[in-house]
Amino acid sequence: MKIKIRKIRKEDVQQVFDLVYELAVYEKAPEQVTNTVEMMLKDGFGKNKIFGCFVAEVEGKIQGISIYYYRYSTWKGKRLYLEDIVVTEAMRGNGLGKLLFDKTIEEAKKTDCTGMMWQVLDWNEPAINFYRKNFPTRFDGEWINCHIDF
Repeated sequence: MKIKIRKIRKEDVQQVFDLVYELAVYEKAPEQVTNTVEMMLKDGFGKNKIFGCFVAEVEGKIQGISIYYYRYSTWKGKRLYLEDIVVTEAMRGNGLGKLLFDKTIEEAKKTDCTGMMWQVLDWNEPAINFYRKNFPTRFDGEWINCHIDF
């Protein structure tokens, strides 16, 4: 099996969006997806690009994604925030997640970030175990996530 990790292209956005939706289904929240392919095209390739993405391609089909953006910490400086990492259910266990994660870490280092951050749902044991096994992950239980929707 030949795996290729590369940056997203415009023609990939539909497949990437499909994986985002697959993640929402897995996380039992598909009704919360209000993003669209058109929004992703604008936000990933428009004048004010606000996210980056790596794709894991297997035999010409995108089987995994890593979507990230940059944030600024007043304590740490520039950080890369990993919004989502998703591998299709059929391809889990084949190393795509590790390759995507490694590529995202490489991007953070290449762009002079002081570190990388992400979230994981407390019930998602497969993901938590993946992070524990493969990376020197620090799990922070002190912070409460907050958001406002417009």
